[in-house]
Amino acid sequence: QVQLVESGGGLVQAGDSLRLSCAASGRTFSRYFMGWFRQAPGKEREFVATISRSGSSLVYAHSVKGRFTISRDNVKNMVYLQMNSLKPEDTALYYCSAQQSVSSLQIGITLDDYDTWGQGTQVTVSS
Repeated sequence: QVQLVESGGGLVQAGDSLRLSCAASGRTFSRYFMGWFRQAPGKEREFVATISRSGSSLVYAHSVKGRFTISRDNVKNMVYLQMNSLKPEDTALYYCSAQQSVSSLQIGITLDDYDTWGQGTQVTVSS
């Protein structure tokens, strides 16, 4: 099973960009589809984006589509979330998630789709 460590969060102003990174341990990273979720204070954890093992299947939450881009590097065991045009409502703790799959196209958009989570990285967007 992989272990996940997120980085790249910070305090930015509305309209700025950030790139979050998720480093995965282990030699089987390419067998996992990956996701990003976020949780704002007082709210439930919500889906942000997901990417399949091969990187060919991508799905985004409606609230971030067109502004955020998920990508992966199976050689470096990394997943990224490029966040552009940030808004104050994007403020949250961002989590990386992973789930092993036999399908190269499978993705996951719910919490229950994943069994491995990182500790999160904080993103704060000021107005």
